[in-house]
Amino acid sequence: HCYFRVEVKDTTSPSRSFRAMSSKRIPEWQPEAVAEGAPGAVAEDPTSSPPPPPPPPPRPSDFTFTDNGGSLEALRRDLSAFARERNWDQFHTPRNLLLAMVGEVGELSEIFQWRGDGACTPGLPDWTDQDKTHLGEEMADVLCYMVRLADRCQVDLPAATKRKMERNRAKYPAERCYGSAAKYTAYQEKDQS
Repeated sequence: HCYFRVEVKDTTSPSRSFRAMSSKRIPEWQPEAVAEGAPGAVAEDPTSSPPPPPPPPPRPSDFTFTDNGGSLEALRRDLSAFARERNWDQFHTPRNLLLAMVGEVGELSEIFQWRGDGACTPGLPDWTDQDKTHLGEEMADVLCYMVRLADRCQVDLPAATKRKMERNRAKYPAERCYGSAAKYTAYQEKDQS
């Protein structure tokens, strides 16, 4: 268990401040949370041995999705049937689906919010199985809303993605941008000079 600290200044009396500790975010404040009696704060047992390190994550090139015969088209059909069975098409306007997806992106972002770059390395080796399951659920929510939005807008999402990748290959030729995060305009400016 770890906690984050929020300090609130009383503007009517600048010398007064209130402190609250909650959530499970920043491990270095855990001892202070225990000392101050934060609800749910648990002191670490000094006699216990640390948990074994997690196995190394797969190299990014070794990772693959499960090949269960699914496709974006199959997902589109499933989501459409799911909504139709519940008479939800009436609510699934493009605007409503977009706003719902943005809300889900917020929930996905919240998972990463206080972890810092060091805890978010590729493969997420320091994350628990529970953390990664939660992450997958939020990613699935975003994907479902994106596919449903494409369906209701009648945009062929796989075709649009393929076209976009072709445009990106032309804008960012590997031989010119390898290892660089510069925007494509930087490569165009070099062409013009």
